[in-house]
Amino acid sequence: MYRQNIQFPAKDAPLREDVHALGALIGEILLEQCGRERFDLVEGDRVAAIRRREGVDGGATELLDRTRGRDPKEARDLVRAFSTWFQVVNLAEKVHRIRRRREYLNNSAQPQPGGLDDALTRLQKEGCTLGEVLGLLGRLCIYPVFTAHPTESTRRTILRKHQRIAGLLLDRLDPSITPAERRATWEQIRTELISGWQTEEHPRERLTVADEREHVLFFLSEILYRILPGFYEELAVALERAFGASVTPRQLPRVLRFGSWVGGDMDGAPDVHAKTIRETLQRQQAVIVNAYYLDVQRLGERLSQSASRINVSKALQSRIDAYAALLPAAQRDSPARHDRMPYRQFCAQLAARLRNTYDGRPNHYESAEQFLSDVQVMAESLAANKGARAGLFDVERLLRRIGTFGFHLATLDVRQHADIHRIVVGQGLGEADFASRPSAERLERVRLALERDEGPSHALDAVGRRTLAVFEQLMHCRHRHGREAIGDYVVSGATGPDDVLAVLLLARWAEMVDKRIGEVPLDVAPLFESVDTLDASGATLKALFAEPIYRRHVQARGDRQVAMIGYADSNKESGFAASRWALNRAQAALAAVAAESGITLTVFHGRGSATGRGTNRVETILRSAPPGSFHGTLRITEQGEVINQNYALRPIAMRSLEQALGGASQVLAGRPARSPPDPAFALAFDAVAAASRATYRALVYDAPGFYEYFRDATPIDVIERMQIGSRPATRPGRAGPESLRAVPWGFALSQSRHLLPGWFGVGSGLDAAAERHGAPVLERMLAQWPFFGLLLDEVEFGLAVADMDIASWYAELAAPAHRRHFATVRTEYERTRDWVLRLRGERRLLDGEPSIQRAMKLRNPYVDPMHLMQIDLLRRWRATERQDFDLLDALIASIAGIAQGLQATG
Repeated sequence: MYRQNIQFPAKDAPLREDVHALGALIGEILLEQCGRERFDLVEGDRVAAIRRREGVDGGATELLDRTRGRDPKEARDLVRAFSTWFQVVNLAEKVHRIRRRREYLNNSAQPQPGGLDDALTRLQKEGCTLGEVLGLLGRLCIYPVFTAHPTESTRRTILRKHQRIAGLLLDRLDPSITPAERRATWEQIRTELISGWQTEEHPRERLTVADEREHVLFFLSEILYRILPGFYEELAVALERAFGASVTPRQLPRVLRFGSWVGGDMDGAPDVHAKTIRETLQRQQAVIVNAYYLDVQRLGERLSQSASRINVSKALQSRIDAYAALLPAAQRDSPARHDRMPYRQFCAQLAARLRNTYDGRPNHYESAEQFLSDVQVMAESLAANKGARAGLFDVERLLRRIGTFGFHLATLDVRQHADIHRIVVGQGLGEADFASRPSAERLERVRLALERDEGPSHALDAVGRRTLAVFEQLMHCRHRHGREAIGDYVVSGATGPDDVLAVLLLARWAEMVDKRIGEVPLDVAPLFESVDTLDASGATLKALFAEPIYRRHVQARGDRQVAMIGYADSNKESGFAASRWALNRAQAALAAVAAESGITLTVFHGRGSATGRGTNRVETILRSAPPGSFHGTLRITEQGEVINQNYALRPIAMRSLEQALGGASQVLAGRPARSPPDPAFALAFDAVAAASRATYRALVYDAPGFYEYFRDATPIDVIERMQIGSRPATRPGRAGPESLRAVPWGFALSQSRHLLPGWFGVGSGLDAAAERHGAPVLERMLAQWPFFGLLLDEVEFGLAVADMDIASWYAELAAPAHRRHFATVRTEYERTRDWVLRLRGERRLLDGEPSIQRAMKLRNPYVDPMHLMQIDLLRRWRATERQDFDLLDALIASIAGIAQGLQATG
């Protein structure tokens, strides 16, 4: 039987108990908030869905009949009931991950796979010394970059409720709590869930850039800021356990850095410009300075040492005396008795100076380095005066935070499309046809303008002025917030070296030049997104490095270059297999060119959240990369539900960072050693990629009426109206599939359970490779080549999330003339599934991942009714020419609920 076959191993028994208890609690809440009728409808839908999954005669018909024609408000309540269940189950799974992590940490004889102890123990066993590992850590940088995401809109209010519920669930694990305390904990969980039920999950107005900024700030300031010192402390302990030598956190190099695109990503976002860049960095500074202010106040409360009992350093006393004159208000606000408590007095002075920084008043800190210097003086005084165990620990934690977050909190990248640069350069040079010229001609003209230091000779329109204003603001913000406040200038749609040099020309027009050296103080990162530009990326970089002007620029930037590779657009354009192969070859080509030129390359992975847009397992990026292409900086975009999954709770965020560092250290150390794959594997995958791409494009781009099928058989028209992103879903001036951005494309196909970006075309590609090279080579590839094995992992997951029976119901929404496309989809699905099962030696998808398989089985009876309600609501809403707002509200709730259930958006 379907439900009876769901087995929890002994280690997961607590998860089963939590899921059962929380499910019962949701039932009680639904009964209380919505009444018996709603409760019976939810329970009836769930039972009918199980009967359908079990193959009971009439089960599918029963479920279809139950979900038709429901009142929009009733449908919305039912969807919210299922969605709330998913929220608590997702939380229970996160809590279980925390529970398992604690079990491993409390049992040092068995390090948790993928964690710091596991990675460092492996390095020690493979012959690395402590000194070598510390040197290795000095070359490592884990650098997540948070981006805005049009399909993720969880309010911070709800995120905080989830944090509190998770904390309460963890409190229940304490064996020492009394029955009364356990009941009180459960009542607090009930209160959080009921108040969450009564809170609107999604805003009524479209999100602004400021809203997206606040969403990301939640994770930066309330999660990562808090766990950062603990991460280094755990790393120090893991090193000590692995190598048997004392290591302190202060001895460790900085290995974590954080970035953001929110407020700086202008590509297709007219609301992002110079003003949002300024406002974003101002807001980030306000948040981090306030965090320091609160930390310094807490330090002052703890550091109560009296001058009559303990000495302080001359340097500290000197600063106290200087600040007494500089900050008289701090002296007046402190009780007189604090005069004899030097550390507390000094903390009050630091707090006053931070408050001036926050308010923009005189006598503020001009840089984070000044604040760091003050705190360092305090640390040195404690260390020299018997304070090593009387407060130094907390001061060193603050020092680690300052060294990471500065006064900028997160480094802000800026992104703009090359088309805009071409238009503005053409305007400034008075050459109207500049943008339409071949890349080689544009390169020659831009090179000449740079050599002559040629300024704009013609007036710029509003777009041009806005573009130059961005560079002016970047220079201003760099001075005001520190060099790390501004990250890379990412050029979308880059097709040649001219697109990078154009950025330097525009920066010079805006007088963004370091006058000491005469160079633009900005790193420019081309973004290679399409398969064609990925294939040409090595040649593009080589031509760029051959330009003397650019070579001088790179030298001034420390002989470092960032090149970004995009997962989303290459997938949408060419399908999963061809995209991944292009990304793999691009990394190899870029690494080879950089090595030839003596330049340190960082590959910036523009990964997504859904399977087809990039895996959310960092291990896949690291292990599938070509040998020699990773040089220590793991820079990846984090967006959508991936941010929630990996960073919403502090222990989960800690685990995510540990896994990233552990995996990166293994790859950088070359342990285990990796050799280039058998040349026969590359030839075979050439065939996979070519045939897969042809199959994918034959359907998505070339089949008449497929785009119409897509728009009918998915809720894309609802997604386009959802108020959850500042960026439009479509690109102007394009038609058909070309017009739609990759995020809503993937989101719509996951909602309808087609999930084409995750697998379509792979089966045909494997057919072609087997026919041309023989099936045994595919089996050898799986056994010997990490790239192929990890790719099959993702394809298998995508196939498991896809559901052709549910997709067939969505297909019925399409016009009869277009429904034929679903037969193509189902045939390719079966072909791909059969290949995966054959190569894996499995009977069912995910037999090798029982926990994921179990999670899907648990969720399906709750997701299925939402799909059928969504289909019925879509049909009725479209019949009103999309004018019924009650139906639209119910549809939006269904989209959020299905996304919760699948844990996938776009």
